[in-house]
Amino acid sequence: MTHRKPRRRAALLAALALVVGAAWTGANAPTARAGEQTAAAGEQAVAANAGAGKRAGAATVTADAGPLSPTTRFHVDPGSRAARQAVVDAAAGDTDDAALMARLAELPQAAWFAGGTPGQVRADAAALVARAGAAGQVPVLVAYNVPGRDCGLYSGGGAASSAAYREWITAFAEGVGDAPAVVVLEPDGLAALPEDCAGPADPGGELTAARLADLGFAVTTLKQRPGTVVYLDAGNSRWRAVGDMARRLIDAGVARADGFSLNVSNFQPTDHETRYGTWVSKCVWFATKGPEWGRGHTDWCANQYYSAAAPNDGQPGNAVSADDPTTWHWTDAWYDRTVGQPATTALAHFVVDTSRNGRGPWKPAAGTYADPETWCNPPGRGMGPRPTADTGLPLVDAYLYVKTIGDSDGSCTRGTTGPVDPVYGVVDPPAGAWWPDFAHALARDAEPALLP
Repeated sequence: MTHRKPRRRAALLAALALVVGAAWTGANAPTARAGEQTAAAGEQAVAANAGAGKRAGAATVTADAGPLSPTTRFHVDPGSRAARQAVVDAAAGDTDDAALMARLAELPQAAWFAGGTPGQVRADAAALVARAGAAGQVPVLVAYNVPGRDCGLYSGGGAASSAAYREWITAFAEGVGDAPAVVVLEPDGLAALPEDCAGPADPGGELTAARLADLGFAVTTLKQRPGTVVYLDAGNSRWRAVGDMARRLIDAGVARADGFSLNVSNFQPTDHETRYGTWVSKCVWFATKGPEWGRGHTDWCANQYYSAAAPNDGQPGNAVSADDPTTWHWTDAWYDRTVGQPATTALAHFVVDTSRNGRGPWKPAAGTYADPETWCNPPGRGMGPRPTADTGLPLVDAYLYVKTIGDSDGSCTRGTTGPVDPVYGVVDPPAGAWWPDFAHALARDAEPALLP
């Protein structure tokens, strides 16, 4: 008994040496970054990925219960930020954090495409898909370049116009090619429409109409690629009410997609997201394929919000003010009574980002911060359930690590004049920047644990 822990540590360090060695190779090999790959290399990658799904041992996307098979192997990038951090930690003698980063580097995470010229995004997407196909894996790509992204806040940016976006997304789809690939389309693009931005930013509604049309164009364009599975992002369970999100999904063309994604870059518990996603899916069905009297009425769908005085029983006009999962049985009852159990093939499927939801959302003491920004680099969180397409739930196609674990959400100030984040006592890195301390904490606090 007294020798078990030292032996386990020795075995772990031996495994770490192998993983770090592989990570070092990947970290120092040429990688595709925006603007770094030549057009000629991109053309070669496009040609390569066109046949990736046909090679012996290559991953496949099936269409039985859902577009992904329970045995789907998602792509692992050997040169990931986690792999590189493992090298840094090991060199500094920090074996505990090095082991965590090495283990994280073994897990598949999505690759984000957030800008660049059409030529660059075509080449970079093609290179990624070709690498994944050569490894017999399916890549997860995030398209994140819609005009007016993030209401111009921490992750603001995006294409300069609808025309520019359509050219970009067409090139992105061409880069993905015909090989198997999963695309998460425009995180927060529907949950934060231009009409929702402060200002108001879109008093006439023209920008919101353009956003919905751009997303619909993206869905149609991506679905022209035979191996591409597309999930239109739908926010999370603590944001838009079920009926509101269902209407937005319908307007953006979810019927032409493979479904929608939830919890991207957020922290809501997995079981909350799967329940919410099931309601959204059933609401879409109710308002489009259900009883004639319900067609067009996503506003009649029971949702996740309640007031203490009037629990939501699904009746139109019921007051809502707060979210309390202990009352969600009323919502379940409404869908059981009104929608029943349509065939899973008739319902929109969905995926859940579990990259940082192992300990759920952060709940600071009331009054601690003027604006706690609970979604922005919250402390004490942890990685959640591992990526898999074998979820055991008929509508949930996969749990994915969509948000890059260790990337900052932005320079959070919690309602202060800034620039220091009062939670950490430092200026947080800008959105999308690698933050080693945050990566270490998320890995250390993972649920389930990352290491034995």
